[in-house]
Amino acid sequence: MKNLSYVAVGALLVTGLAFGADSPQFRGPHRDGRFLDTGLLEQWPEGGPPVAWIAEGLGKGYASASVVGDTIYVPGMLGEEGYISVLDLNGSVKEKFPYGRETQDKRAPGPRSTPTIDDNRLYLMSGLGVVGCYQIPEGTALWKVDVLDRFKGENISWSIAESLLVDGDLVICTPGGPDASVAALNKRTGETVWTSKGLSEPSAYCSPDVIERGDRRIIVTMTQKSVVGLDAATGDVLWTHPHETEYDIHAVTPLYSDGMLYYTAGYKSGGGMLELSADGSNITPRWTDKHLDCQHHGVVLVDGYVYGTSHGSRSGLVCLELETGKVMWTADYVKQGVVVYADGMLYIYEGPKNGTVRLAKASPTAFESAGAFTVTEGTDNHWAHPTIAGGRLYIRHGDVLIAYTIASQ
Repeated sequence: MKNLSYVAVGALLVTGLAFGADSPQFRGPHRDGRFLDTGLLEQWPEGGPPVAWIAEGLGKGYASASVVGDTIYVPGMLGEEGYISVLDLNGSVKEKFPYGRETQDKRAPGPRSTPTIDDNRLYLMSGLGVVGCYQIPEGTALWKVDVLDRFKGENISWSIAESLLVDGDLVICTPGGPDASVAALNKRTGETVWTSKGLSEPSAYCSPDVIERGDRRIIVTMTQKSVVGLDAATGDVLWTHPHETEYDIHAVTPLYSDGMLYYTAGYKSGGGMLELSADGSNITPRWTDKHLDCQHHGVVLVDGYVYGTSHGSRSGLVCLELETGKVMWTADYVKQGVVVYADGMLYIYEGPKNGTVRLAKASPTAFESAGAFTVTEGTDNHWAHPTIAGGRLYIRHGDVLIAYTIASQ
């Protein structure tokens, strides 16, 4: 672990709770790319925000960090085994525990699933389809389930890249088996609670989410050919909407607001908006769009507008109006990258090769740059989604986790 700058670190640790918030799962507290920190910089200095520390030796992988209280959890692969590194807020490793074999895919080896923290338990799905529950911080395995084996699913081309959803007493995953595209496990025992009978599409790299419409809680996700909605209590399939893309990659979790559900995918397939009925039992397509064809980098919804980057030759940052699908603006010089949000600002982490991180105001009027820097530490492609917690921006790049101080002093 490299300690590059400890300027005001003590003050940050003391005051972090005043402006910070935990990030216990993929893409923030609500899985929507929105982080709850306030009091953050609205303009970065030249060269970017200061580096607090760099933690090395995490192993290969593309999983994000989860941050709860004074502890950081980040997976990595050392040799053929997956490990969870447990760090303190100074970047020092407190524990490192194994969770089993990981994917050896030469194109993107190592874990892609961000840990989901629920009370004193950590839930993780390996790239090989094994779901595990671990006591934290020590890492005792409480149960493990190979969901591809249990539900007769097959691993997909680039291996599983799904971050688990914990909803009440359930752990939701997408094994993609016959009558089990989606499955719910008991979070305490790993036993099967329900499966999506009648829905048998394979998995497609998407992390599920749960929304509320009327009195109903609905699991929403994307399978290889569809946007789907299931009753969270029973697994009953409420509706499906066809959407196909090349290589069957549907890796962007749909976004929801006030009866409107937005979905998107790459390879020029684009996305659209589905309006849910008052009880969530059916949908009506309202519009489609080809400008924002986000591949696997996530999109965010802020004050009725969707922000995300497009894929391939159409790469660039796009702002869409959720209600109408109208393109408000595009910033073509911004390359394809992950987009997250906190305290009025967009954070764009470009990849796979250049590693530029940009700060911009979340405005439907125009792209307003507020600074940029380049990630130079670490290995492999720049694909992991950033985490914001406690006045810090956490960038995982291969073998390292870098903590940047973004709190306004």
